[in-house]
Amino acid sequence: MGGCHYADDPLRTSVRALPPPRSAMQPDASLNQQSVPAPREETPAEPPALTEREVQILAFESKWWKHAGAKEQAVRDAFGLSSTRYYQLLNALLDNPAALAHDPVLIGRLRRLRSTRARTRRRS
Repeated sequence: MGGCHYADDPLRTSVRALPPPRSAMQPDASLNQQSVPAPREETPAEPPALTEREVQILAFESKWWKHAGAKEQAVRDAFGLSSTRYYQLLNALLDNPAALAHDPVLIGRLRRLRSTRARTRRRS
């Protein structure tokens, strides 16, 4: 028998390559107008640095006080703040990641005290 010619055989048809999709031939005009940003390297965000006053508050808080009244007066003398404002600033510092990085032991102790006092208030 001679050579096979598949074009003559209806069961054996040649496979033709499909043309590329239209989108590959003609890019969408809207894609040209939008720019896709390059992927950024993931760098851990550093917490913002503490201010001079925040560092002073943490240093002040690391001291031990025998009497509550003595501490309240010392707050007024050292910072010129009322006790209420001082504790508002201190409470915000306890949630500040930069403060935790600065003095993790002190912040941990003060957070535990805050939690204990909050539980006590809820029970009352």
